[in-house]
Amino acid sequence: MAVKLLMSWDIRPGKEQGYFEFAMQTFAPGLMKLGWQPTEVWYTLYGDAPQILTGGITETLEQMRDILDSDEWEELKSRLLEYVTNFRYKVVPATGRFQL
Repeated sequence: MAVKLLMSWDIRPGKEQGYFEFAMQTFAPGLMKLGWQPTEVWYTLYGDAPQILTGGITETLEQMRDILDSDEWEELKSRLLEYVTNFRYKVVPATGRFQL
């Protein structure tokens, strides 16, 4: 059964340029190299919600556990935290629809 990794965060003020470069050139490609397939990215322009919402799937829970237990995930997450605040993530069964 496919599972989805849902993540959310806010970009630190003044770090936008570095964040977008890191997200596009390192974070997303790094997760994809580990086997995570992105399904959506949402950018909140206005309102009381996380600035970034993103999700991606793996075919099995075991694959997701392998990613989240890896040194590569810890390194990517650590580097992401240099650019963001309020980072949260959870793993849920993938439904094929938008999920929170």
